[in-house]
Amino acid sequence: MIFIFLSMILVFDLDDTLYSERLFVVSGFSAVAKMLADLYGWDKSATLSEMLCILADKGRGAVFNELLNKRQLQSGRLVRRCLQTYRQHKPNIALDPEAKAFLESKAGNSIYLVTDGNKIVQANKIRALGIEKYFKKVFITHRYGTHRAKPSVYCFDLIRKLERCSWNEMAYIGDNPVKDFVNLTPLGVLTIRVMTGEYSKVNVPPGYDAKFNIPSIGHLQSKLDEIAV
Repeated sequence: MIFIFLSMILVFDLDDTLYSERLFVVSGFSAVAKMLADLYGWDKSATLSEMLCILADKGRGAVFNELLNKRQLQSGRLVRRCLQTYRQHKPNIALDPEAKAFLESKAGNSIYLVTDGNKIVQANKIRALGIEKYFKKVFITHRYGTHRAKPSVYCFDLIRKLERCSWNEMAYIGDNPVKDFVNLTPLGVLTIRVMTGEYSKVNVPPGYDAKFNIPSIGHLQSKLDEIAV
């Protein structure tokens, strides 16, 4: 298969591809810690540290319940308030410098973003990062229904129709081999996995990995050049 990169449609994932998602997690936990400090006078730094320890030990889904249980505040209402604060806060996050350099170098090209997740959360991230200007169109998959989230190719097919291109004229750059590539690679999409974030060391079942792996987004252009040759 020959890829013509002069006309290649580039599609990017967001979390742990263009920025470190841990920045968002810490930012959200900080907002929750401030809210709890305002309500109960808890030390913000200590509460944040405790949430990060719970995250490392039990994963993201258990953090607020565990925290409040430890403080003897078993309240479903307060858990929901923590979750709302986390989701709706203004994120303190920054675009990866290598990602920014790449996107700026492609100004005027057909570049898209496809990201999963809560509609409000993902929109807040995109706004905080100031990246919408780099993309011809941004697709938050949950706006089309949660069943349109990856590994669904629904939003990618919308891009293909917008560009009137074939699947093998598209490249998708993501980080999560659990869902990012499994349905795109068989269609002929050039799939590239950035080996960053929490999925960088996962064991990948056969058929789920991308066609190519790169250590970071800063290696993307050289990989595209290499494949073209």
